[in-house]
Amino acid sequence: MALVVAQEVPTSSSMAVPHGPAGVGEARHRMRSQLRRGGVAESVIDDAVLILSELLSNACKHGRPLGDALSGDGDVRAAWRVDASGRLTVEVTDGGGPTRPAPATPSVTAHGGRGLNIITALADDWGVRDDARGEVTVWVIVHDDVHDPDAGHRRHDFATRVAAPAVGAISGLDFADAFDDLD
Repeated sequence: MALVVAQEVPTSSSMAVPHGPAGVGEARHRMRSQLRRGGVAESVIDDAVLILSELLSNACKHGRPLGDALSGDGDVRAAWRVDASGRLTVEVTDGGGPTRPAPATPSVTAHGGRGLNIITALADDWGVRDDARGEVTVWVIVHDDVHDPDAGHRRHDFATRVAAPAVGAISGLDFADAFDDLD
């Protein structure tokens, strides 16, 4: 006679992540593993892991660590949960910073500044919550129902939602001038 034990898969998780790149990989691995065990579609997990990476990167680049730690020391908090209705929410909390999180309009050649635009394109919703201690939490609803058969399918307009500005919209950029010396 075989004994089958049902394993309860955590529907939520919270972890301290070092303020800096060191803990991002561990957080991503833990999230992927837990969501997989919870039966979440692989495409939703991929989106959630990318969103977690972007949020942690932004928290470490623009926010302070939690508590009284100096930048580079201390932690930020990463959390995710699937609620009873199947909504997957990801949150990252830091000690606040000089600016509020907001999507940027980076130049075509910029090496960064696209994270919140990517999150906007992938997620169903996102926002920012402040608390009395000065902590800032960026929350993202990755998908309203991870049990929906269409969960995680890329939106048809994904590319246009994260596209760079049109070349004509960039002031001071005239390709014709670049070829004047070739005659």
